[in-house]
Amino acid sequence: MTGLAVLAVVFIGYSAVAARLGRWSITAPMVFITAGALVGPHGFGILDMATDLEAVKIIAEVTLALILFADASTLRWSEVRLDASLPARLLVLGFPLTVLAGMLAGWWLMPAAGWAAAALAASMLAPTDAALGLGVFTDRSVPARIRRALNVESGLNDGLATPLVTLFLAVVVAEEGAGPDGWLAESARELGIAVVVSAVVGLGAGRLVSDARRRGWTSPVSEQLAVLATALLSYAAAVAAGGNGFVAAFVAGILFAAASAGRLHQATEFTEDLGLFTSYLIWALFGALLVAAVLTHDIHPSAIVYALVSLPLVRMVPVAMALAGTGLRPVSVAFMGWFGPRGLASVLFTLIAHESLETGGLASERLIEVATWTILLSVVAHGLTAGPLAAAYGRAVTESAAEHRGPTLETETRVRRSLSAR
Repeated sequence: MTGLAVLAVVFIGYSAVAARLGRWSITAPMVFITAGALVGPHGFGILDMATDLEAVKIIAEVTLALILFADASTLRWSEVRLDASLPARLLVLGFPLTVLAGMLAGWWLMPAAGWAAAALAASMLAPTDAALGLGVFTDRSVPARIRRALNVESGLNDGLATPLVTLFLAVVVAEEGAGPDGWLAESARELGIAVVVSAVVGLGAGRLVSDARRRGWTSPVSEQLAVLATALLSYAAAVAAGGNGFVAAFVAGILFAAASAGRLHQATEFTEDLGLFTSYLIWALFGALLVAAVLTHDIHPSAIVYALVSLPLVRMVPVAMALAGTGLRPVSVAFMGWFGPRGLASVLFTLIAHESLETGGLASERLIEVATWTILLSVVAHGLTAGPLAAAYGRAVTESAAEHRGPTLETETRVRRSLSAR
């Protein structure tokens, strides 16, 4: 309880100076990672989690489920349809190429860990987090088309990574003798159950709450409660049925938004905010359990080299390939490639892998170390560069047609009204 009290003090202190820290490019993850590392078992030992690892796993899993559901259900699909070419390229081409590049880099730098561990590390680190590059999205000099593409990509690629992480984690667990040999059939069964559960929960709850709202039976608070309960139900029901709760939460979010026709968008923001607040605790746990551990134990240079290769190359090269032929300036392609921060989804995947791989094999040790270093360096590098690079980039493309091409404000307004009327 003493450790939690100290973290509560950090929460209050950060809330009091968040805006000033933001002007210095000091982000919330930087603050809470540092706090967690200091009070955790590898620091001053105030927050002792030796007997609470299962609780950490539960917190991480529920937080990821909430974030996946919120990301999927709050994404404005009408805006995506207005200019879908860039996010489609980033997701359909850039994302799988990033996973492939990350796997090849891991296989090259750490061949002893095995291909499954390399693929798992690549999948855990492929999702991006718009929150770590907040300066990009608050700087209006950055073209709206670029900001929209990066935001949509960030909202969807964690859902795309989830089945890959599930699959490769099952392979690594099986290789280390902690899981069944039939990992492929088991993973397919879990995904199938997840899709069925998400269809029942997402469509059913979305239609039910939407109809009740239209009849005037709900209140703003009850709608927020219903959305939160739907996110938790989709995850818990899938897990209880033997399915993948994360895939269920993500797909349920998409179907919930479709069934409610976007009428519950504001109510869904409560679940999104709750996931955000919980994420600060996750960053602290990440610092306490993993960051402090890699900093205080033997450091393997290959893990740091992977992180240094991953940040500029493993994403930037695939993004450049995916955006070829779009007419964007090279500076825009480089900007979009750089701002792919490894954030909360990667942290949660890493914590879950850390708790699932308890055998202490070479593969598990290396991939946890690789993921920790990559996320840590990303938090620092992307957090410090978001504001300055966004301002410099905005000035560089002020007159560029390709970067600003897309629907006008008048067109956006007309389409939104049309969709609302439907």
